[in-house]
Amino acid sequence: MLPTTAPGTVTGRIPSWDLSTGVDGPGTRFVLFTSGCPLHCLYCANPDTWHMRDGREATVDEVMAEIDKYRLFSHHRRRGRDPHRRRAPAPAGVHRGVLRRCKEAALHTALDTSGFLGARASDALLADTDLVLLDVKSFDVPMYRKLTGGALAPTVNFATRLDRLGRRVWIRYVLVPGWTDDEDAVDGLAAFLSGLACVERVDILPFHKLGAAKYDALGVPFPLRDTPVPDRTLVDRVRVRFREHGLMAH
Repeated sequence: MLPTTAPGTVTGRIPSWDLSTGVDGPGTRFVLFTSGCPLHCLYCANPDTWHMRDGREATVDEVMAEIDKYRLFSHHRRRGRDPHRRRAPAPAGVHRGVLRRCKEAALHTALDTSGFLGARASDALLADTDLVLLDVKSFDVPMYRKLTGGALAPTVNFATRLDRLGRRVWIRYVLVPGWTDDEDAVDGLAAFLSGLACVERVDILPFHKLGAAKYDALGVPFPLRDTPVPDRTLVDRVRVRFREHGLMAH
């Protein structure tokens, strides 16, 4: 007989957790970061979560114990650089385990993902997810590759699957001057999203440099250090373009 592992003792790599209000889904959120990402976005604010070795080992029970400290005043959200990237079944079980336990405790759950490895998310995992925060980096194929090192198609396919499953989705679009502000690419994304009944809103997130200190601490160059942050006029213009396609853009 194969050995079995108690669900609460399954482990995964957890770099950090935090509390967030207003920018990570509705209400006050318990934000759990997980290790490993197949994309290396040039504007990434969390380079300390890129690798599978990042963070410390934690069990589902340990994560839930931490969540329980804040459950009286927070909704709960699981967040990772890409939560489906795992090399073995046991670490992947951390995500399934935490989401399942949160649902059993009647806690609101949200999954923040690029969708790049969305094909690895089982229907059961998505059923335990109340809200998907889907990060669409760009809708221009060559630009997506240049910006992230990956392909756009998996994210598009995942969005289509979420729509078919009837999952609630908020889109997150990071606005980077000279990179993701092309009007044709924005219009293309807006047209695609307007055809998905699952998309409830689009959040335009202005590019920032708050993670620059992490790059310095890791001795890693920050590729967009000299890129300007978008001004209010540009942010408003992009929001309007999404709204012109009938989308609720913030």
